[in-house]
Amino acid sequence: MRIIQPSFKLSTPFNATLTLQDGIEMLRFIEKQARISHRSEEAQTEDSWQRFIKAVVLEHGDWSVTEHASITVTIRTDRGVTHELVRHRLFSFTQESTRFVRYKNELEFIEPQYQKPSPIRYSWESSMAEAEQTYLDMLKWGAKPQEARAVLPNSLAATIAVTGNLRNWRHFFLMRTSKETHVDFRKITIPMLAAFKQIIPLLYEDIEPEARQIDNLRKAR
Repeated sequence: MRIIQPSFKLSTPFNATLTLQDGIEMLRFIEKQARISHRSEEAQTEDSWQRFIKAVVLEHGDWSVTEHASITVTIRTDRGVTHELVRHRLFSFTQESTRFVRYKNELEFIEPQYQKPSPIRYSWESSMAEAEQTYLDMLKWGAKPQEARAVLPNSLAATIAVTGNLRNWRHFFLMRTSKETHVDFRKITIPMLAAFKQIIPLLYEDIEPEARQIDNLRKAR
């Protein structure tokens, strides 16, 4: 049994690792598509994206144009979190399947963020070790992975690829970094928001982690 921390990686079909320059190029692309409505494509310059995004998106509220660019986040987290994550139906998901993956020898688990120390942690760790051994025994006795998975807990680590446009990601962060969000979910979404802020200028700067969801809803457009 291995206990690991949740992790994530941002990418696009064209860049395996995203930089600030990639984020600026996305905003330039958004500006280019948005200018079609007024046939003002010729007015775009090397640095007009910043003024355009502020005026059209942030001040005027036309967030629809930010749907022209998307980011994929590949997340390693526990299956309890992935159950909540897939409720954001406008994203595209591909998740590691316990029906088809045959785990061998050592399974990976993500420890819940408990407010109290032992004996709660000891009880959790003992339960994970027992679930792992039961799963491996069932495979040894001839069960298929889709049968043996019945004993696997929510803390089992899973990889999920999530693709969404920049507008959908904004709504996601407004909802899932709030103080009402499950603490294990926030453990991955707050660092993700920080990464988006580093890569994509302007669009996420006003989102404050652990704010009240009702306050965040006032920012949603």
